[in-house]
Amino acid sequence: MGNLLKKLKTNVVISAVLCILLGLVLAIWPGMSMHIVCITVGSVLIIGGLMRLVESFIARDGSMYTQLNMIVGIIFAVVGIWIVVKPEKVLAIIPIIMGIVIALHGLNNLQQAVSLCQGKYDKWWIALILGLVTVGFGALLIFRPFAALDTAVTLLGIFLVYDGVSDLWIVSRISRTARALRQEAEAVDVEGEEIE
Repeated sequence: MGNLLKKLKTNVVISAVLCILLGLVLAIWPGMSMHIVCITVGSVLIIGGLMRLVESFIARDGSMYTQLNMIVGIIFAVVGIWIVVKPEKVLAIIPIIMGIVIALHGLNNLQQAVSLCQGKYDKWWIALILGLVTVGFGALLIFRPFAALDTAVTLLGIFLVYDGVSDLWIVSRISRTARALRQEAEAVDVEGEEIE
């Protein structure tokens, strides 16, 4: 179980760092070739999707989180492949596509907030707020795509940086909560052995 948590944490951290790096590139250089942006976005989605699928196959615990992770992984990979293969058709709808991706990330964050609440982490509500804001950013891009592509790309970059940073914060809280629960369980086991 400990190894699984470490692998999941590593995958989430890598995905978050990729989001932050891509977000910074898009926010700082929005006028760069949109073809390159399409290839980059598609590649990040493929990598993120494959990582989620690997997580799901490793876990195989039938939990709602694992099933959601598998669905999100498939969606990310398929959308990523489509973007890489047909970049010219994607340019106009990049904000909407990324809005969907960001909204899905937000839903994943909400799932993690529930896990933190169940783990009795007292500031689980921060993860809930971060998840809701992420879903809100995604919805904004889906339902109000911006006419100026440069503006959309800059905002997309900012949203991706926010998404990556919020993912890093949430996974750090989940790790801390899991460690505290493990220490608590070990303490109870030790006390039980002493009583015997």
